Amino acid sequence: MKYQRLSKEQLEELHVEFINFLATQSITAEEWADIKNNKPQVAEEEIDVFSDLVWEKVLTNALYLEHFSKDQIHLFELQDDSMNLIAIKINDTSVDVTTQEGYAWLKDNLLNDDVVFYNASKAYSDDKNLDKFKLIQQGANITQGDLFRYFDNIIKNKEQ
Repeated sequence: MKYQRLSKEQLEELHVEFINFLATQSITAEEWADIKNNKPQVAEEEIDVFSDLVWEKVLTNALYLEHFSKDQIHLFELQDDSMNLIAIKINDTSVDVTTQEGYAWLKDNLLNDDVVFYNASKAYSDDKNLDKFKLIQQGANITQGDLFRYFDNIIKNKEQ
């Protein structure tokens, strides 16, 4: 398995897609019930293959990732051949940007000396979807990119 097995809840959400996946392999509902009961290892393998297919599609379509920790925000823009990073580091240890109050402090203090912005760009390895997946495993979430664009504009205006 390349990525990670979908949870029971995720599989239930994708029930129709999973049925279609089984149908593409000419597995009927009756055959699937038989496989689950008599060949649980084969059933597990089918779920793993389906999970990888779902992850592959999700990762291919992902354009932005965000990761928040107490004193840092990492915003990723996922380009075709590289990922761009905007990192925001808060040097004031009393501020926790994972809280509503801490995030409000950040918005009000963007020009404060305790707020440091970093920019970087990095080429993907041979498997860009695996690179994206590793960031998700470390806590990043797929987003629409609103925060990335917001801070990208701030940085560009700061440079002018």
